[in-house]
Amino acid sequence: MSIQLAIVILYILLLFAISFYVKRRASQNPTEYLFAGRQFSTGLVAVSITGMAVGAASTVGVAESATKIGLAAGWYNAAWAIGAIVMGLVAAGKYRSLECTTIPELFERSYDKKARVISVIGLSLIMICITSLQYVAGGSILHALMPDIFSFHAGMIVSAVVFIGITAIGGLWSSGLSNVLSVAVIYIGIVYSMIRILMRDGGISAINAALPQADFGWFDPFGGLTAAMLLGWIIVMTTQAITAQGPVQIACGAKNAHAARKGFILGGFLIFPIGFISAVLGLAAKAQFPDLNPTMALPQIIMSLDPFSSGMTLAALWAADVSTACTILLGAGTLIAQDIYKRFMNPGISEHSYVRANRLIILFVGLGTLWLAFNAVGIVKVMLIGLSLTTAFTLVFLATMFCPSLCRKNTAFWTTLVGIVGLFAWQFFPEIHFLPHVIYFEWLICIITLLVVRLVDKTPIQPPQVKAQAK
Repeated sequence: MSIQLAIVILYILLLFAISFYVKRRASQNPTEYLFAGRQFSTGLVAVSITGMAVGAASTVGVAESATKIGLAAGWYNAAWAIGAIVMGLVAAGKYRSLECTTIPELFERSYDKKARVISVIGLSLIMICITSLQYVAGGSILHALMPDIFSFHAGMIVSAVVFIGITAIGGLWSSGLSNVLSVAVIYIGIVYSMIRILMRDGGISAINAALPQADFGWFDPFGGLTAAMLLGWIIVMTTQAITAQGPVQIACGAKNAHAARKGFILGGFLIFPIGFISAVLGLAAKAQFPDLNPTMALPQIIMSLDPFSSGMTLAALWAADVSTACTILLGAGTLIAQDIYKRFMNPGISEHSYVRANRLIILFVGLGTLWLAFNAVGIVKVMLIGLSLTTAFTLVFLATMFCPSLCRKNTAFWTTLVGIVGLFAWQFFPEIHFLPHVIYFEWLICIITLLVVRLVDKTPIQPPQVKAQAK
């Protein structure tokens, strides 16, 4: 057995050990399963949001981008970090104090049933497609680093077994405690590899000297990135951090509003460095292998190390994918279980049966998204733009909580509907691309819609009641 495979197997065994350890606690009732009994400490909130943010796109994807725009590619993760900090300062404590479960539930409290229905459609579409992407990333990582053991499809299947198994067994408890291990593995693996490669290749100055001439400085933190692109990344990540189900679920799992706020802020500081470290590794790969496929930058530079180092970093890359996938899969399952199955199909279900139903729904969602990953990889990648759809939810949430006088009974429905239509219009009608990124377009049309509804609709909303929480 190779050292790389042994390390990955050990990591998988540890993850399942954690999941079975928390299984009994998670099975007590739906709150324990879906929201960890609302007992997450500041530290668990921090590692959970870090684990969700630092996935394959934040490591392999950033290294790929670095071969084109240099160290500035690390701002992808930095944008996520800014989004997490803004979530902590603005919204995380509010979610915990409201004791809500999902954005659709919150919308029904203040608006009406149709607001819940359309928001669950939009959010479920985003979560399901991004879950599919995690299988693609997991399969790519295992195949790229151990091609003799894993084909691309075999890597996807192994990834799916781990993602679905961990999430279905222990719910948010399993995801949160697993992230303690995953975030530690990510940091150890990525930092260790960077140090080894810098020592081997003569440091940053030697790597920079070996890189081809460019119109920007390869190690300039802003060199190959336009201001519009950087601002677009920050807006997208901040928008989705406030209303995507994954961050919302983590905030709702905190033991109080104070832990939710501090956890997201601490998580932002944990997320920030990983992108720039991955970018350095991507640049080292470009310097050593000038003709490499950019997508293979991180795997190729890792495999140039000794078996132990490459095995540790492989575990780190896959840990990043696992930590993201479990939280997103749980969020997708929660939306379907809470806002479709329980709300409209079986509202009288008992707590014990509802926990079992959640496990089955996560299993079916997991298998369905695996099928989607096998059959529609291109569509899945294109659907990443769907993160911009959270614009409508974020705008409505902020207006509802901080300026309810702007909102009317139909605000949530029409703003969300216009956001969905606008996203598809951007995809299929290039002539409307008068702004540099779809996120700007989404904010523009959603703000206009909210203001128009404010003028036309005369029925005010009932702002959700925030419960006082002990700090």
